[in-house]
Amino acid sequence: MSEKNVIERLLEVNPEAEIWWDSSPIIYENWRKKILDRAQNKEQMKIWLDRLFHEERHPTENIFRGVTTNPPLSHDAIKDNPEEWARWLKERFKNRGQVNPEAAFWETYKEIVRKGAEVYMPLFEASGYRHGFISGQVDPRARHDVEKMVAQGLELHALSPNVMIKVPGTAEGYEAIRRLTAKGVPTNNTLSFIIPQFLACMRAVKAGMKEAREQGVDLTRWRSVITAMSTRFGTLGTLQEEARERGIVLTEADERWAEIAVFKKACRLVEQDKDYPGKMLICSIRMSPKVDDVTRCWHLEEVAGANVVYTCPPKFLESLLFEGNHLVFTNRIQEPVPQEVIDKLLQIPYFERGYAEEGYGVEEFNSHPALLATARQHDESTQAMVDFVAQSISG
Repeated sequence: MSEKNVIERLLEVNPEAEIWWDSSPIIYENWRKKILDRAQNKEQMKIWLDRLFHEERHPTENIFRGVTTNPPLSHDAIKDNPEEWARWLKERFKNRGQVNPEAAFWETYKEIVRKGAEVYMPLFEASGYRHGFISGQVDPRARHDVEKMVAQGLELHALSPNVMIKVPGTAEGYEAIRRLTAKGVPTNNTLSFIIPQFLACMRAVKAGMKEAREQGVDLTRWRSVITAMSTRFGTLGTLQEEARERGIVLTEADERWAEIAVFKKACRLVEQDKDYPGKMLICSIRMSPKVDDVTRCWHLEEVAGANVVYTCPPKFLESLLFEGNHLVFTNRIQEPVPQEVIDKLLQIPYFERGYAEEGYGVEEFNSHPALLATARQHDESTQAMVDFVAQSISG
């Protein structure tokens, strides 16, 4: 009954790697109950879930080492318990007269971040400030406003020292990352998909660290991670469209190889840069491709062994626990992508430019198709949260 779950077997390849919960911590208990209800072997599943996270365990014994969240994921937290949040909103704003829905949204979002940070503060302290960070994202709609992103980042970080600020990979976002780093604020670069963005983040962080040290800023509670939104790079951009225009057939496996090739190269660049002390973070992970009628998870299997952060949203983690026990993990991070696949992919400008270190100028990040598509989704989710808040405080 104590066999290791799929996540534990992944971590055996490199114990320095980290697993982060990719949603608000306040929905974990409800999600856990749903998983236990579905499980056939409830005793085994309970053991696995308790190892992932349980508040009664010593914080450093939990598998989860941190959390990523954002306004869309925080909207999911509201949808997980809408009646409770509607009551909270009515109580919070009942004597304030006319309330701006945008201001109420931001206050609500901060409360969700604060509650999540509180859950992970014991790990933050027990680990000597190495783990236990929770990412709180600046408003996705402010992605071109440096001053607003910095101000919101400082406001979110002021909630708790373990709040790491998620900043988008726009041209303006990297300036915000530089400024926040200079103030000792930990950051997570999101809406990032390609090698030039990852390098821009590393440059921004190093410049900010230099300024922080010159100003005597305390960096002992600071971290940096760079997010690679893997599946979004392969599916939300123009990879398939440009392939078809050139008469190139890309399979599901080829899409995954494109994403994995970018991530493997990013890991090499981070490892080679001794002045950048952060980690790559892989998100938008998918159970894919299907090989010989068996569903693999190459986003984990082909990068196993890397000293990176793997983020697991509830639906993906559910798939792993119920359908991923067949996955095999060996140290493959240094294994190259098949050369014939790379040769095919390099014929497609979308991949070739994203894979090249100088493939995009910083100003071109703002028009990258995967960034634009993801930003639209985040904007819509944020607006849905604003609408919920507006309805709740006016009802």
